Amino acid sequence: MLSIVHGTTGALIASKIPNPFISLPLIIASHFLEDRIPHWDVSQGLTSRHKSKRAAFFQELFFDFPLSVLLVYLFFQVGRPFDWRPWIGWFVGLLPDFIEFPYIFLNRRGYLLKQFARFHSWSHQSTPNKFWGLLPQALVLLTILLLSP
Repeated sequence: MLSIVHGTTGALIASKIPNPFISLPLIIASHFLEDRIPHWDVSQGLTSRHKSKRAAFFQELFFDFPLSVLLVYLFFQVGRPFDWRPWIGWFVGLLPDFIEFPYIFLNRRGYLLKQFARFHSWSHQSTPNKFWGLLPQALVLLTILLLSP
């Protein structure tokens, strides 16, 4: 899934479940569960030969990542006092992707990182069709909008 979905899902869970011993594991689990839904995302370019890692990285850095921050702000902060929980949820929702950064870009292949990347890759269900790959993500975002405070 795009960072837009993982980040806003994490923010929603953290804002609805204030106990971090419950919310944080749920946010991590939601990341992998969302990745099980066939989807299109930038990471397909990070691991495929059809698109350069650099182009995919810049798409993530300048479009997907900032848009995820903007949506968390719009869904969870506008018109409300500052609440740190959605931002922690946003970060934890993206944490599995952040953990893979050294594996993908720095060619760090330690045992634990390799095992994590293998599990993350296993949980990732991609589709090259952008319409059918973005549709479930749009539906998740609509659901989050409806459930946000």
